[in-house]
Amino acid sequence: MTLNLCVLTPNRTVWDAEVKEIILATNSGQIGVLPNHAPIATAVDIGILRIRLKDQWVTMALMGGFARIGNNEITVLVNNAEKGSEINPEEARQTLEIAEANLRKAEGKRQTIEANLALRRARTRVETLSSIS
Repeated sequence: MTLNLCVLTPNRTVWDAEVKEIILATNSGQIGVLPNHAPIATAVDIGILRIRLKDQWVTMALMGGFARIGNNEITVLVNNAEKGSEINPEEARQTLEIAEANLRKAEGKRQTIEANLALRRARTRVETLSSIS
């Protein structure tokens, strides 16, 4: 038995295929989803989506949004998403270094919040690369 996973951003469909299992980063922690999972709607955190195809796992960086799970269908609506295989490692590491520097230079509450969010996004992209199996 499989699940149909659809990952959508405002600009494109990133994934629309059958999967065996997923591990999704939500605002209240990670959840694993197998076939016949109880229906749920949840906020999606900035984090890694792990997708199990037959015997292989693939990863995707998600940048926050919402997910609906029910009837063996998972719809994930996020601000942005990148498959781990599509992330340029050098560019991701440079972006992380810039985000860390910007956080150190941040002044005031607003700049600090924005810098922290940018750092979380950059860190997720780099962690997605190291999660590729």
